[in-house]
Amino acid sequence: MRTLRNDLPAGIVVFFVAVPLCLGIALVSGAPLFSGLIAGIVGGVIVGILSGSSLGVSGPAAGLAVIVAAAIQTLGFEPFLLALVLAGVMQIGLGVARAGILAYFFPSAVIKGMLTGIGLLIILKQIPHAFGWDADPEGDFAFIQFDGENTFSEILRTFGQVDGSATLVAIVALAILILWDQVLTKRTKIFKLIQGPLVAVCFGVAYQLAALRFAPDWALAGNHLVQIPVADGLGEARALLISPDWSRIADPRIWVTAATLAIVASLATLLCVEATDKLDPEKHVTPTNRELIAQGVGNTCSGLVGGLPVTQVIVRSSANIQSGARSKNSAIIHGVLLVIAVFAFASFLNLVPLAVLASILFIVGYKLAKPSLFMTMYRLGPGQFVPFIVTVLAILLTDLLTGVLLGLAVGVVVVLYRNYANSHTLEIKESDTPDTRHLVRVELAEQVSFLSRGALLRELGNVADGSRVVIDLRRTVSIDFDVLEILRDFEESAPRRSLVVERVPRETDSIDIKDAA
Repeated sequence: MRTLRNDLPAGIVVFFVAVPLCLGIALVSGAPLFSGLIAGIVGGVIVGILSGSSLGVSGPAAGLAVIVAAAIQTLGFEPFLLALVLAGVMQIGLGVARAGILAYFFPSAVIKGMLTGIGLLIILKQIPHAFGWDADPEGDFAFIQFDGENTFSEILRTFGQVDGSATLVAIVALAILILWDQVLTKRTKIFKLIQGPLVAVCFGVAYQLAALRFAPDWALAGNHLVQIPVADGLGEARALLISPDWSRIADPRIWVTAATLAIVASLATLLCVEATDKLDPEKHVTPTNRELIAQGVGNTCSGLVGGLPVTQVIVRSSANIQSGARSKNSAIIHGVLLVIAVFAFASFLNLVPLAVLASILFIVGYKLAKPSLFMTMYRLGPGQFVPFIVTVLAILLTDLLTGVLLGLAVGVVVVLYRNYANSHTLEIKESDTPDTRHLVRVELAEQVSFLSRGALLRELGNVADGSRVVIDLRRTVSIDFDVLEILRDFEESAPRRSLVVERVPRETDSIDIKDAA
């Protein structure tokens, strides 16, 4: 409970960020709006309790919206829920099978590129909402949007649809956030206890109430505000819950959809876990297998009551960290607040302007994509900068998962090139022996895999005829059969080229090149 003073305000901020995202992702997915809130509640409360992540927040994921929309259109909503239940069971199986180890194979440059790309994407996606152009849902994070526009064309359309009231609210809210973060929190402790995003939200609600009463022309229209479905009583809320269609369990398409959801949701979660742990100021390490099990339980529960798929999500996790959260209690608090909002305060929350949330997310996005990071990655050299910038651009121009996979592919190419280039060292000296032969010394690295074949073949092929060649294996710990075969062939061809070949073996090595090959 000692972290409650930090976790409570952070949970409130994440709650306000999560509400429009839950609704927007449901809209983009072609699902009932209430299903997005259910996923948010499940992700906050159930996954929050079971997860080992200190600061990660789970909920409906924008990256799955395309898969979900296609599945609902093909199968129907109730059969899709059955696929989601099965996907959750599969995720639990992945966690038990310790598949969470995959999280440790994403290069640091790709993770940093993912965070930066998401930061830029958040900023670009919130520009229309800051100016009052809310035709596109907040949960639509893909480059090509459901209305046929793309990220940049939507921004261009915004400037022909500017709403003065929304713009004013966004500017004032952004000023409050900057003032709070850069000035007030550094002067008095009370400003650290009361978070700037919470103050910005309160300003937005106060503005809307004041405008409705004193200046109706300046009040924001309903489509510029958070829109939570209002349930009058427990019975009506219960009617919003939808059960899976169990009669379709033998349909192969259900199982294909379930496997797809399980794999993509697991990858998205593992990526977010890596990114969240990097942002964590205390550098906690999330147990990834436990996280997969928690997400699997969450998806099973979400499917049983009519919700969308859940994953750990970086937008809410980033907002959580930057709002000062100290433990996973903030994620649970945000889920509890979603429950309360659905049953008690939906009408009040529907007064929160989307422009205020856009301002909050501008700050979140900026902190993820600071200009100084680009210079830092550039100074680290092409091996770090190229995968980083490819990941950033690919996320902006495609979607999160595609962007990360492209960045990962570039990272693998960089690793292969380094392996190719660093498999050995070659030294050529003028002879200091009576037979006037050139001395060529080839020293192999500690790890020599089949990827080194090309570089080694090239170097040995360029050795001048009549040279004395020393192949030094003393540093080598592991060497592939393919490389041993190249050395054997080189030794066998030596007499035809008037070469004298000597081998310096490992100290514990009794392997003869000819015999081994």
